[in-house]
Amino acid sequence: MSTTSPGRPRDPGVDRRVLRAALDLFGDAGWAGFAMEAVAKRAAVGKASLYLRYRDKETLLTDALTANLPHVADVDTGTLHGDLVELARQILDVYAGPAGRAAMRLLLEGRAIPGIAGQYETTRRAQMRAARAIVRRGMDRGELPPATSVRLLLETLAGGAMMHALTTAPARSDQAHRLVDFLLNTVVNHPRQGHPGGHDNVDE
Repeated sequence: MSTTSPGRPRDPGVDRRVLRAALDLFGDAGWAGFAMEAVAKRAAVGKASLYLRYRDKETLLTDALTANLPHVADVDTGTLHGDLVELARQILDVYAGPAGRAAMRLLLEGRAIPGIAGQYETTRRAQMRAARAIVRRGMDRGELPPATSVRLLLETLAGGAMMHALTTAPARSDQAHRLVDFLLNTVVNHPRQGHPGGHDNVDE
């Protein structure tokens, strides 16, 4: 958590500027190029002011990610198609939105960053459980073949959304619908037959 100064009250505008600068720097330069002095320069604040707020760069980056990075959460619209569209939209919001570069850096480097790895892993597992709950509801309602690989379906959905975000700017507003329509048409109309391991562990 950030530290507070015993002096005059914190300026919320400066706080937001610092966190945004930290997020942008991480997205541009990664952990190797992330430094308190560089964040202060981007945010147009003095180094002393920055160190009054944050004791180290790990704490600063943690707060920047918490404040600015969208999260993927379980959504129950009543249908598998609707749930997956909302899931795809959330993934597109993460990787095609203002925090997209930082989100990609976190995906690539999160496990190796001191002070960030634990939080990253906890968040990743919570998001995967939520996403898999969506697919399991669809299977329970009979909207998916029983042998559907939960892992492969979600990896295909997430990978398709991420690739679109990385290669198409701006992202298409209807991309979530297009991706889910294609994916469900493939899974429902061409289910796997006799392939072992269709039921992936949804709690990993």
